[in-house]
Parts: sequence; structure tokens; C-alpha cells
Amino acid sequence: MPTALVTGAAGFIGFFTSKRLLAEGYDVIGLDAMTDYYDVSLKDARLAQLQAHERFEFVRARVEDEGVLSGILARGVDLVVHLAAQAGVRFSIDAPRSYLESNIAGTFELLEAARHHPVKHLMIASTSSAYGANTEFPYCETMRADHQVSFYAATKKACEAMSHSYAHLYDIPTTCFRFFTVYGPWGRPDMALFKFTKAILEGEAIDVYNHGDMKRDFTYVEDLVERLVGLVGCAPQQGQGAEHDSLSPVAPWRVVNIGNGSPVALMDFIAAIEAATGLSARKNMLPMQPGDVPATWADTTLLEELLGAGTSTDVKQGVAAFVEWYRDYYAV
Repeated sequence: MPTALVTGAAGFIGFFTSKRLLAEGYDVIGLDAMTDYYDVSLKDARLAQLQAHERFEFVRARVEDEGVLSGILARGVDLVVHLAAQAGVRFSIDAPRSYLESNIAGTFELLEAARHHPVKHLMIASTSSAYGANTEFPYCETMRADHQVSFYAATKKACEAMSHSYAHLYDIPTTCFRFFTVYGPWGRPDMALFKFTKAILEGEAIDVYNHGDMKRDFTYVEDLVERLVGLVGCAPQQGQGAEHDSLSPVAPWRVVNIGNGSPVALMDFIAAIEAATGLSARKNMLPMQPGDVPATWADTTLLEELLGAGTSTDVKQGVAAFVEWYRDYYAV
């Protein structure tokens, strides 16, 4: 069996990725620090499902702890999916050091580990926030992305640059993914869908930023993981790609958008939650928050050229699936 290391395995995307890799026949080593950025019991519940599988091994540790990742890769690992990170745009304003340690130092430890213990494919999660202040849509991987507006986004963009240098110096096949507003069952409590659903079901008002004038390329988690796992077999090789391919001319490295490719207005997203819950939301209309952007929209041309067309879950269907999970999990 091939072996995969998934960092952040008890996280939202890490949980679904680990399940999918197990289904694809991998032995999976899942690493997670189980930090309390949000409710640890939710992470525990995800982890319990993974630990029920005989080919899953759990390692509780921080990615930034020196030597941890090297020790795992030294055992022989074919694939690394690096999802562990301090997430959240707004929290990066309050606690920037945690982003420096987890995102920058953690990714450095991974790159050093892969330098000394090569893997067939190193896959690193980035974010649509890396596009920063760009106002040209849709976001294409070959666009310049130099003006990040949050420290979270800045750390992720830095990780992309760091991984490119290691790919060039040590011939490490590396793919960085820019995820676009991932949502679905088992989602994070700090994300809008979770917060809105909780508040609406409890009769509380929801905070709507930029007075509702926002759009997001909402991407259903199982659609995202299908594409992520599909790209496992597309390890980049140094060379010249197509005009719109982000493939590096000096390293086996590329960055790929994983999004739905069709932005949804925030007010329509809220309407989908209202429809799924059967309740109307009371709204606190507020100005834009620091570090946020008014819209995101993924150009998925490169993704589709690499993999062909994929599943695209309608936002109403995806929101309904989350609300159903929420009601069941919290016995609402």
C-alpha cells in the first residue's frame, strides 16, 4: 500500500481528505495538534471516525515542532498533503504570531523533511486570499499576487514561495492549492455557514459585513477533495506549460485553483440557509472588516485541463446538506 501523510487530519478538509485517501487504498498517517482555535470536541469526533479505520495512524503533534515531520517521512512516505495551518483571516489580526509559527515555521519543517526524505508528490494548501487586492476576475493562477491584505494570506503566499525554492533546489515535485471558501458538513465553527446556521436556529441575529455586498466562490468540501485527490497523480515536472499554466520553468512546481468557478452573492447564500432551516434571519448590516475582500472567483481552466470536468454541487444543495448535518450532530 502507498503511504500518505495528511497534516491537519482532524481538521475540516483534512478529515475528508484522509477518508478519501483511505478509500483510494492508501495507508494514512494523520498528524494534528488538536489546538483549541475552535471546539476540540468537533475535531475529536472527526478523528474518531478516522481511527476506526485499521489503515489510519494518528500522530498528535505540531507541525512546527522540530524533527516531528522528518521522523515521519524517514519511515517512508509516498505522498504528503499539507493542510495543517492556523486558519482564519480575522483571527490573524488578533494573534499573528500563531500564523508565523504554524504556517511559516510549520511549512519550513515540512520542506526540510522532504529535502532529506524525498516523496513522490508534496501537496500544500494555500488560499484564494493570496490574490489579495486583485480586482480582475476570475482569479487565474498566472496573475501577479503581490498585495495580500491579511497576515493570514501573507503567510500562505510566503509558503508558496518557500516551497518553490525547495522544489527548485532539491527537485521536490510540489503542487500548491488555492482553496476557495470551502463549506459543507463537519465545517469549521468560525466559518460563515456554521455561524449563520447556529444563530438562525437559536433566534439570534447574524452579522453581515459590507452591508451584504459580497460574493464568494463557495466550494463544497467533497467536490474539493475529489479534485485534490485527483491531482495526486499530476505531480508537476519542470518545463514549459500552456500559456495559462502556472508550472514553473525552473522547478517541478505549480499552483492550482480549486474552486467552484461561479461566485454566489452573500445574500443569496444567506437565503439558502433560510430555506434549509425554514427560518428567517435577523441581520446586523455592518461595514467591511479589516483584511477581508469583497469578492472571490476562481478561474478553473487549469484544473479542468489537468483533470477534466468535475462535480459542482449547487450551493442550495450543499447548504441543505450542512444544515441537515448540523441538526443531527447537535440534536437541534
